[in-house]
Amino acid sequence: MNKPVLIINGPNLNLLGTREPHIYGSTTLAEVEAMCRARAEKLGLAIEFRQSNCEAEIIDWIHKAISDAAGIIINPAAFSHTSLAILDALNMIEQPIIELHISNPHKRESFRHHSYVTFAATGLICGLGVNGYVLAVDAMADLLKAE
Repeated sequence: MNKPVLIINGPNLNLLGTREPHIYGSTTLAEVEAMCRARAEKLGLAIEFRQSNCEAEIIDWIHKAISDAAGIIINPAAFSHTSLAILDALNMIEQPIIELHISNPHKRESFRHHSYVTFAATGLICGLGVNGYVLAVDAMADLLKAE
């Protein structure tokens, strides 16, 4: 495959491993990236793995993905519940989009029950911890094979 799958991580995910480990576990974002790279390699996928606390930067990455990515896996974190701008950017994507959450937002505070990103997503994975990332890479590979 020529184009990589873009894996985007939103705000505060840079603190995985130390941020609320009772919710998000003790695995670091670097360890999650290594898990994703290992699975992608087995599946013959290239990935770009990114994290930002800045909404505008995430939007710029999505814009670039319009022409430069095979698909997007996105853990928008808190931007899930607030960002119409990220939704608008994702709505320009024709490639598969998988929305991912480490925790199950539907088992948490009511304001987390709504995600704008879901409106653009091909599929949603939530509540499976950091293993959801590996499952998202698997799912993306299946979606890309089906195209």
